Amino acid sequence: MNLPTSLAKMPDPKQYVSLRDAETPLFAGIDVGGTNIKIGLVDCQGRTLAYHTIPTEAERGPEDAAERMGAGVGQVIKQAGAAEQDVVHVGLATPGPLDLSTGMLLTPGNLPDWWNFPIRDRVSQHCRRPVRYANDANAAAYGEYWSGAGSEFHSMVLLTLGTGVGGGIVVGDTLIEGAHGCGSECGHVLIDSSPDARRDSLDKAGSLEAYCGAYAVVGRTNDALDAGRPSSLTEVRAEREITPLDVSNAAEAGDSLAREIVLETARYLALGIITLIHTIDPDSVVLGGAMTFGGAGHPLGEEFLQQLRDEVRPRLLHSLQEVLQIDFAQLGGDAGYIGAAGLARLEYLQKNTTDR
Repeated sequence: MNLPTSLAKMPDPKQYVSLRDAETPLFAGIDVGGTNIKIGLVDCQGRTLAYHTIPTEAERGPEDAAERMGAGVGQVIKQAGAAEQDVVHVGLATPGPLDLSTGMLLTPGNLPDWWNFPIRDRVSQHCRRPVRYANDANAAAYGEYWSGAGSEFHSMVLLTLGTGVGGGIVVGDTLIEGAHGCGSECGHVLIDSSPDARRDSLDKAGSLEAYCGAYAVVGRTNDALDAGRPSSLTEVRAEREITPLDVSNAAEAGDSLAREIVLETARYLALGIITLIHTIDPDSVVLGGAMTFGGAGHPLGEEFLQQLRDEVRPRLLHSLQEVLQIDFAQLGGDAGYIGAAGLARLEYLQKNTTDR
């Protein structure tokens, strides 16, 4: 399912800093998606100096893409007017699953021609710099933690709502990546153990993603229509497949079933968030991705967020009810490349400290 990006209604949050005002050294961040690859040049404060995007063109293969990523890094360096030696490290974020220890991209569902490819080392070769590799949702979480919605907190959970449900957890300056690169896979938290639980994109029953991913929103809507529930979406379905954007638009127009589906999504999401909170005890939970029903400042998005808060807070330990922050992400689609650059910065600083 292709998720309409207009569902999020998010403005481009990039705020550029000039080379003169930037804090060096500089870091490049690369965020690989199924459609586009985003490349940004970022300073030590997480501010963007230059930005470039290229089509993924996955059918051309991963080696071709790695070469174009290297050229893209050169492009943003030139665009910013920076010196080659000022850019010391590169961060790379891709969909999982991946093997962090070897830098291998394993079996990503949206890049079938790229399976079992040593992407970290090939991108490093073409960029002529060390590369810090990360899962894309984890990189986005670090971006929000470093210079977005989590920048004032010590710890943060990010949930990315889109076709599926991604996640990332940061505690201190540590990204929770796990022993096998599968840490912070929040979308696979179990919220329904019943025999007839809904199934997710991996055919696993009862996960958070099975109820809150875009295909789950559409699936629950279709189930309600099949049961005879009245809705303006019946007419839409007679002509084509329903999308999450259709559900969102119908809810905004006053369709009671569509609004129920949106708020029900918040209730299911709360179940997963409650488990994460009681496991990690973070300062904040942040929601990003394309499927936030308009997001911050939008009436439906704000209603969705308030429903989520109302479902979560009464179920928390009493000491957590008033101190935990739940809010929308701030960096939009920039979080991935900023976070990748931030992780490259962290690795560079740790290595330099160790080498002294």
